Amino acid sequence: MSKDDIIREVYNTLVERKENPSDSYTSKLMQDSDKKAEDKILEKLGEEATEVILASKNSEDLVHESADLIFFILVDLVYKGIPLDDVFDELISRHK
Repeated sequence: MSKDDIIREVYNTLVERKENPSDSYTSKLMQDSDKKAEDKILEKLGEEATEVILASKNSEDLVHESADLIFFILVDLVYKGIPLDDVFDELISRHK
């Protein structure tokens, strides 16, 4: 797998875990009751965003924390049923 494909691969894995529940953390997270799942995902997004800010400010672990944030953004997109291509299309439209 190329580096450029990893975002789509992670996204597809998360879709699989949502549609076919397994024993994974993210699968369990997305299978929770609607309100509880959404609250937990949003909590993780807030936590990871804060960690990215702190890592950037302190010049520590920015790559690791950024990967965590991107991962939980993907979890949220999958949970909400938003196709990854919608995000890519939005980025393309902003790049013009």
